[in-house]
Amino acid sequence: MRHCIFLFLTLFLFISQIHAATTDTLHIYSPAMDRKIKVNVVVPKDVKPNSPTVYLLHGYSGNADTWLIIKPELKDYADQHQLIIVCPDGENSWYWDSPLNPRSQFETFISKELVEYIDSHYPTRPTKFARAIAGLSMGGHGAMWLSMRHPDVFGAAGSMSGGVDIRPFPDNWEMKKQIGEKSTYPALWEQHTAINQINRIKPGDVDMIICCGYDDFFFQVNCEFHEKLLAHGIQHEFLVNAGAHTPAYWAHVIDYEMLFFIKYFQNHKQLAFSKGKN
Repeated sequence: MRHCIFLFLTLFLFISQIHAATTDTLHIYSPAMDRKIKVNVVVPKDVKPNSPTVYLLHGYSGNADTWLIIKPELKDYADQHQLIIVCPDGENSWYWDSPLNPRSQFETFISKELVEYIDSHYPTRPTKFARAIAGLSMGGHGAMWLSMRHPDVFGAAGSMSGGVDIRPFPDNWEMKKQIGEKSTYPALWEQHTAINQINRIKPGDVDMIICCGYDDFFFQVNCEFHEKLLAHGIQHEFLVNAGAHTPAYWAHVIDYEMLFFIKYFQNHKQLAFSKGKN
């Protein structure tokens, strides 16, 4: 009997250590929106100074819990690679500063207010070379949008099934609530699509990885995004594989993107060390 109890306790302790990382659920005040936004922060056990940070953005109809549900193994990445993983609620904002809705200013919140909060409350390495951003669907658009508009903040970016060109979808996913009807505000639609931000960056500004399944309704716009990046000399990884616009696909390809970011952080940490910097 004692032997059985010992085995049970050993198994319990082993399982409890599988996800040793903890998740802080915060409500962070946004001066730009004058309200609090929910944010989940995955923190590795025995977190060390100068930890890199990955910001993960959810898709339309998602929330701050989405990535933790789709990929519980994010806690493993946090522990094994000393990553701080930040999952903000972006509502259905498409991660813009809406010109029509002052209570939807998520570009400012994520690229400035949230980054400053995380860097001041957690032991991050506060530099673009230790900061990445990625997302699925609407969040893929958001990650591309924010990284290209703020290459001084995010050194690496990833998109999974990203809606990287919104213009073919004028009546979908509440975008018109943020930037108006396309027929009424055509200039806003041109200005607020990620594909039209490519000319804001130059080669080497942002390391990018883009994943999309062949059966995804965003497959064509991702191919066009890839071609435009090439035309502007922006090197990137473009992975197309079997899959559709589903949580199973995102749970699969986030592994590629996390490994891409881990390699990026390692390369720049080694470069900083060789130059005698922290």
